[in-house]
This record gives sequence, C-alpha cells and structure tokens, in this order.
Amino acid sequence: MTLDIMMPFYGRFDHFREAVESVLAQRDPDWRLVIVDDVYPDPAPGEWAASLGDPRVHYLRNVVNLGVGGNFRECVRLIANDRAVLMGCDDRMHAGYVARVAELVREHPEAAIVQPGVEVIDAEGRAHRPLADRVKAALRPRGPKPELLAGEPLARSLLIGNWAYFPSVVWQADALRRFGFRPGYKVVQDLQLMLDIVFDGGSMLLDDEVVFSYRRHATSVSAVTGPDGAKFAEEHALFSETAARAHAARWHRAERAARLHPTSRLNAVTELPAALRAGDPAGRRALLRHLLR
Repeated sequence: MTLDIMMPFYGRFDHFREAVESVLAQRDPDWRLVIVDDVYPDPAPGEWAASLGDPRVHYLRNVVNLGVGGNFRECVRLIANDRAVLMGCDDRMHAGYVARVAELVREHPEAAIVQPGVEVIDAEGRAHRPLADRVKAALRPRGPKPELLAGEPLARSLLIGNWAYFPSVVWQADALRRFGFRPGYKVVQDLQLMLDIVFDGGSMLLDDEVVFSYRRHATSVSAVTGPDGAKFAEEHALFSETAARAHAARWHRAERAARLHPTSRLNAVTELPAALRAGDPAGRRALLRHLLR
C-alpha cells in the first residue's frame, strides 16, 4: 500500500521541518509526500522542502491563498493512491506510522477511516495532556484493539465528543473525494467528514498502538476561534443538521447526542473566562447562546 501523505502547509518553519523529517524517517518506505504551500509569506520553508531531492517528496505552492478548508480540498484533489492522510504541518509521525497503518488496512480493508494511536505534544515537543485531551481519552471507546466501529454507536460516540485526531487519520481516498470538506467549515470539517462517511455506511478502525504525535498549541485555528464563539457557531450548525439526519435514519440515540452535544457545551464554558478578559461582548453572547440553545 502506497500511502499518500498530504501536508497542507502554513506555519512555523521549525515545526514544518520536524513534520517532514518524521516522514523521511519512516521504516516503511512505501509513501508519497505532497506538500501544498498555501502561499506562506516566508519562502524559506518551501525552498528547503523543494531541495530535499527525494523523488517521493513533492512540493507545490498555491497561486493564491485558499484558506484552511480550501487547501484541504486542494490536497484531496491531488491524492493519487487508495489511502491518504492529511497530516498537520506541525505534527510528527513516529518511525513506525506507515508500517502500522498499512498493517491495519491489510487486516481490515473495509475500514473507510483508520484512527491509529496518538500522543499529544506541546509547542516545544514535550508530552502534553491538557483538559481537552484528557476528555478525549475518557470518551474514546474502550475495549480490545484494533476495533472496528460503525453505524449509530460510532455516530453517537463522536457526537458526544469528537475523540478522533484528524491529522493522524488514514482515509479511503474514494470517501474523501465523494464527501470532501464543505465550504464554510474551518474547525469542524473533520467531524463533518467522519459523520458523512458513517451515515453512508462507512466504518472506522480504532487502534491503540501510538505511532503519531499531535501538536496542540495556542495558535491553532480551534484555539483562536474559541473565545469569540466562531467555532461554536460552526458546531451548532453541524449538530443541528446531524440531528435531523439521525432522526430521518431513526438513529434516536445519535439524534439525542447531537441535540445535547454535551462536551461542546462544556467547552464553551471553558472559553467564557477568555471572552470576559478580552472584553468581547459579542463573543460572550455567542458562547452563552451556544450553552443555552
């Protein structure tokens, strides 16, 4: 299995270098890395990537800035193989990542989504367990792994709280092309895509073997759009739509989870102090509205 590693790039050079070097260090050489530079102002990262001299590494620069969702869609357009991961340009693959996900796909070729084991690191690369990730760990399905999940139980679990780590996930390329990332979503596009696949009958393979480091830091899109309420407006739109879909499918437990969206409401509570400190009445109103509706 040749794995397409699609890397939308816009960010710190040092993190980007670590991400690319972690791909180059894979024990299984059957991969293809496509870096899609979304017109980052500093040309140095792109020049470094273009100079690597590895035929498996392809560096492309967009003509204009497409934004987060647009660059994700461009990455999907460029996929050439049957399986792909949209890796964050600040994350790290462990040396056994490609080998492990290839093994999982061989064992369960029917899985549309493969979620390998993940650890969380901070901006400096140190092990990190903030509240969001402790909650994710608590919500993540328990039991022997690898485990194949599907249908209403999977949809309900993700709607109670999205415990997946999008930049580590391996996708069936056909599912990515079919559903893609909808315009208008910057923060919840991963949950939107997973739910689209699950409602269509697709399954997720969940594994415990840690082969990926996800970097969580204060400049991420979700962190920046939290106190002003923008990400919660996106979440509300997705939960409302999904509740209607679940009702039509007679997935009543999933419908209830979508309407209640408990961890999303709790997340809004944690963002209120920042909105108050910022003196942002619009953000405060948006957060309160999300809590109450």
